[in-house]
Amino acid sequence: MAAPLLLSDLYIYPVKSLGGIRVTEAEVTSRGLRHDRRWLIVDHRNQFMTQRQHADMALLQVSPAYNGFLLSHRQRPELLPLYVPFEATPERTLFVTIWDDMVFAWRGSREADEWLSTALGRECRLVYMSDMVVRSVEPELNPADAVVSFADGYPFLLAGTEALAELNSRLPEPVPMNRFRPNLVFEGGTAWEEDSWHEFRVGELPFRAVRACGRCVMTTIDQQTAKKGAEPLRTLASYRTQGSKVMFGQNVTGPGHGTLRVGDTVQVLSWK
Repeated sequence: MAAPLLLSDLYIYPVKSLGGIRVTEAEVTSRGLRHDRRWLIVDHRNQFMTQRQHADMALLQVSPAYNGFLLSHRQRPELLPLYVPFEATPERTLFVTIWDDMVFAWRGSREADEWLSTALGRECRLVYMSDMVVRSVEPELNPADAVVSFADGYPFLLAGTEALAELNSRLPEPVPMNRFRPNLVFEGGTAWEEDSWHEFRVGELPFRAVRACGRCVMTTIDQQTAKKGAEPLRTLASYRTQGSKVMFGQNVTGPGHGTLRVGDTVQVLSWK
């Protein structure tokens, strides 16, 4: 009898394109895990910033704190850690651009703007997505009217430990799961079996795998040093290319409410 599939890790990423926080349980909201990618760093034109263009963002470490998180710089200890609350207040507002969307956002503190501008060596601002904002998942793949935070396109990203192990077996040096920035990590089963999933349940909560996630240059950035390389994207592209995209993980929509816990059983209900 096959071993059960289990939820082995949960991650939230409070600031888009910065590091994640591993948690043992997480509240599910309509936009994804609570506190996931509700903050965004934008440049002087209010355009979103990511490691794709600014690899040094990987050097900004995110650590848990009471009702918020701490930002620190891995290579600049003279920059004292910055406390950021999980939620902002609507005292200052502006419009920001993320991909093809322009959305209303609340400004963070001036202290945060100054800290980030110093840490990244360029003018930038920290902004927050309030619950009033509606940013929809791709409409052609979204019959349930799902919404998303500042994540690229979907509320959740699912990845399997067997897929990572199979990839690492092909690499000259293994890479950790943080190269792929999943929210939900499951263990068990076979490599890439999640490609065939459609509806599945984690614990008591229903989810839907919409489509495979196309990966970008961010997977080649070492999250400890911010150095870029060719791997794992080069190897992954040799056998995981679909059309013009290189795939790892599944974009997922969820139930909009509930709680997930590490150790929850994962049950596949239907297949694509």
